[in-house]
Amino acid sequence: MIVGIGVDLVDIARFERTIERTPRLLERLFSDAERVLKPHSLAARYAAKEAFIKALGGSEGVHWTEIEIASAASGAPHFLLTGSTADVVAERGITAVHLSLSHDAGLAAAYVIAEANGIGVPA
Repeated sequence: MIVGIGVDLVDIARFERTIERTPRLLERLFSDAERVLKPHSLAARYAAKEAFIKALGGSEGVHWTEIEIASAASGAPHFLLTGSTADVVAERGITAVHLSLSHDAGLAAAYVIAEANGIGVPA
């Protein structure tokens, strides 16, 4: 059963200017593995994290660096959740989180669907 949907859109050039102006944001927003990526990939991952939080219904107990977006061998993006963020997802009964990313025409977009098995899921 779908328990949450999130979508986010990021202007890549604006995101890049923000990171240049405030480089410490990289440490606050991204895992070590993500920080080496190019700006358009970071913008897409930022959008994914925003969409993830929207799909969860809020950011309580969620930490940005505990939400990592990795790529499968096929190239498909997926979430790697750790720490209290993984605990929050489990506590909310979420059993699967689906992610789609895209970037084109200077924009990065992310779409997230959170699913649960229906047991212990708030109405």
